[in-house]
Amino acid sequence: MYDSPWVRLVKVDVQPPGGSRFEHHVVRLQRVALVAMVNDREEVLLLWKHRFVTNQWGWELPGGIVDPGEESADAAKREACEETGWMPRSVQHLLSFQPAIGMVDSPHDVYVSRDAEYVSDARDSEETGVAKWTPLASVTDMAAQGDLLGSGSLVALLYLLARR
Repeated sequence: MYDSPWVRLVKVDVQPPGGSRFEHHVVRLQRVALVAMVNDREEVLLLWKHRFVTNQWGWELPGGIVDPGEESADAAKREACEETGWMPRSVQHLLSFQPAIGMVDSPHDVYVSRDAEYVSDARDSEETGVAKWTPLASVTDMAAQGDLLGSGSLVALLYLLARR
């Protein structure tokens, strides 16, 4: 129905087990990679950003679309550096999930890095907000206050916190 490099809208024919056949609209998005960079003080690097779609400001992890042919882990590192100036030397896969599986296909891969180093002041002005090292222990309070934007950051940070 609609196809662009960013979003694809399709109509699918669905036959659920034991149910009646129906048509359904599905939004397909690109694979996304996020990274939680954690330092020795158990702080995570977050970005304060404005999202025009919802007209909201909030904190989120660095991340973005995985380019065609790019490994998800490499995209997480690239996005971290582009958005924060910090480059993870290594990343470990934390989890993968679908944030809105009922109508939207948007695979999210989340990584954690404990060895990021600051490499550059140059950042993508369209993607960058204020970067701040934030105590992991404050994540639940931030979530309760609605200060964490997007399911990608919220799921990743709560999962990381639960695994500590």
